[in-house]
Amino acid sequence: MNDNLSFFTDYLAASIRLAVPIAFAALGGMYSERGGVLNIALEGMLLTGAFSSAAATFYTNNPWLGVMAAVITGGMLGLLHAYLCVSLGVNQLVSGLAINLVASGLTSFLARLVFAGGSAQKLAAIGAFKIPGLANIPVIGELFFQQDALVYLLILLITFSTYFLFYSSPGLTLRAVGEYPQAVETTGISVMKVRYLAVITSGCLASLGGAYLSLVQIKYFAEGMTAGKGFIAIAALIFGKWHPLGCGLASLLFGATEALQLRIQALGVNIPYQFLIMLPYVVALLALVGLVKKSAPPAALGIAYNRED
Repeated sequence: MNDNLSFFTDYLAASIRLAVPIAFAALGGMYSERGGVLNIALEGMLLTGAFSSAAATFYTNNPWLGVMAAVITGGMLGLLHAYLCVSLGVNQLVSGLAINLVASGLTSFLARLVFAGGSAQKLAAIGAFKIPGLANIPVIGELFFQQDALVYLLILLITFSTYFLFYSSPGLTLRAVGEYPQAVETTGISVMKVRYLAVITSGCLASLGGAYLSLVQIKYFAEGMTAGKGFIAIAALIFGKWHPLGCGLASLLFGATEALQLRIQALGVNIPYQFLIMLPYVVALLALVGLVKKSAPPAALGIAYNRED
């Protein structure tokens, strides 16, 4: 009985760990797309955040400086995406794909320079800390009160984002920009400025997911380590209906799926491991297929806005 409970607790804990980077990226994508800017560059932002946090930690031996570096570089990628899409009117899909490709190649090249030919360098990690009293509660204590600071930050960000979007004036403005930007412009609010802030915020949040990968989950940087998590985050964003809580729960579903396939492999079940690796992506695809007609995106999503038009 205790073994079964321990296995179940470990499984849930692994599900949370695997869901965190997806949730950060999905939350970031939500801000951008609520503002009307399609952001499929989440994969590149995750990967850049993972590399920049690893590199900064490698040189300083301070993981919190690594987290700051990830936020800064993620914000810069968000600024680039906003400049291309909002100011220049570049196709938002093309801009996102370009950022993903550049991030993949550039992080691989720089990793070989920074880490002296090998990317698997052990890094100073962000450790978990126990909340006195609460950490000793069976199951719940291990799941929620023995986590690292980034997990607690994610919970705070989901809570804050829910309040911000649905119960605050700036949140209402952001949602209005994503639905009907012309009406917002008539009130004297700059649609371009709101979209810039939304996309930059998106980059900062997504890069936090990359920092979590490097400094908490894996504790080193490896080329292409995000392995499509940014695209799963897009699925979580759609599955969660562009709602902060929905994005978090959808990310937890995909994290649980990935944790399940890892445990099936560990049990030695006679199933080709390639099929098990596919499992999270298949679940993401099925979730999207099931919501094609049920999940309505912001009305102005992906549509360039020109004030003169």
